[in-house]
Amino acid sequence: MTQLRNIPSVERVLSSDTLAWVVKAYSRDWILSLVRQELDRARSSVMMGADAPSVEEVARATRQVVEKMNRPAPQPVINATGVVIHTNLGRAPLSRAATEAAINAAQGYSNLEFDLDNGRRGSRQAHLQNLLQEVTGAEAGLVVNNNASAVLLGLSALAADKEVVVSRGEAVEIGGGFRVPDVLSQSGAILVDVGTTNRTYVRDYETAITPETGAFLKAHASNFRVEGFTASVEPAELVDLGARTGIPVLHDVGSGALLPTENYGLAHEPTPQESVAAGVGLTFFSGDKLLGGPQAGIVVGSRDLVNRLERHPLARAFRIDKMSLASLIATLMHYLRGEAEREIPIWRMISAPVQLLEERAETWKKAVVDRGLSGANVDSSRSAIGGGSLPGETLPTRVLSLDCGSLPGGPEGLMQRMRTVDPPIIGRIEDDRVLLDPRTVLPDQEAHFLKGLLAALG
Repeated sequence: MTQLRNIPSVERVLSSDTLAWVVKAYSRDWILSLVRQELDRARSSVMMGADAPSVEEVARATRQVVEKMNRPAPQPVINATGVVIHTNLGRAPLSRAATEAAINAAQGYSNLEFDLDNGRRGSRQAHLQNLLQEVTGAEAGLVVNNNASAVLLGLSALAADKEVVVSRGEAVEIGGGFRVPDVLSQSGAILVDVGTTNRTYVRDYETAITPETGAFLKAHASNFRVEGFTASVEPAELVDLGARTGIPVLHDVGSGALLPTENYGLAHEPTPQESVAAGVGLTFFSGDKLLGGPQAGIVVGSRDLVNRLERHPLARAFRIDKMSLASLIATLMHYLRGEAEREIPIWRMISAPVQLLEERAETWKKAVVDRGLSGANVDSSRSAIGGGSLPGETLPTRVLSLDCGSLPGGPEGLMQRMRTVDPPIIGRIEDDRVLLDPRTVLPDQEAHFLKGLLAALG
């Protein structure tokens, strides 16, 4: 019990020099609450046999809590993994124009839902209509907060209490627990899966038609690939069947690739333009994957079907915010200007020539070797697209490969130290070596990257 009496009082901790600036900068009541929490933890530890902490130890622990909470969140990091669209690291970084558009929308008032021509209330969707028509070729478009919402809205508006026919091989989970059957259930639609896991034919859809059929749904397998003895139905085949039976066709193409991925040595990724050209009623895709913009769910298609989605109550619940709207408009403008490969970061990364990547990796190696670390090489490797896009597809790259055998904690120790620098650096480990890929390190992060890496190496 002697140790319990040695636990410092609240006032002694609050009066310590360590907390002097904290008490002045923040609410005293909040800091008081934090100190009491630390003292409660100390009492529990003492009851378990630990020694009582000093005033300085409690004050320092309290200050660390304050400093951690005061950091920006989400915290900027440097992505040196080589995964271009890294879901855990925020997916697609925005272009400079898209970032500035979001800031401008946030800093003041705007004509978000105000028609400057007639002085009356307008629609936030009106700002995007012409752009989506030009970029995809569709009659109309609608934007919501993400693609899961877009699909749920489409099914709710068109097929509630009706049957939706889906290929069994496409009734899948596409990440984050987002399952096609669950979305159908939440929308009030009834799943009718046809075909087999690996082979589905248009006759399977036709056989499944009943008076209760509300739609045909085709979902692109965005995060996995089935190879070998396979067969699937093309959107145009479903459109033909839908035209003959009066049943709308819905197509979730996933990543929103507006550029032909095969031009960059990758497999072909279905594009919204192809889906629209095939005559699909509604096409759904993401804004923050291969489109390269902010998080958004985009729906394009026939004007009649889009209008039905706009009138549904969920359209308001899922609507896009003003900052994402402004950012998405700026991103789409890059495509209209023919500058997407130059201005949109993920396309700049995807199109980066190997020679340039090798030159950057050699610069990194020189900096590391000059610091005295042996075992630094520039090796050939592969960069992944990521983000549930182009599963299994990679791009040739060059990486800085570090042998960490002589470093404290080995590869894991270095990775941990890289995560503590400012901004944190995220790499990957292969064969007991830390690999750092220049493809995904943004050009304006280069100096911070080298400074942080050298600090982590000691």
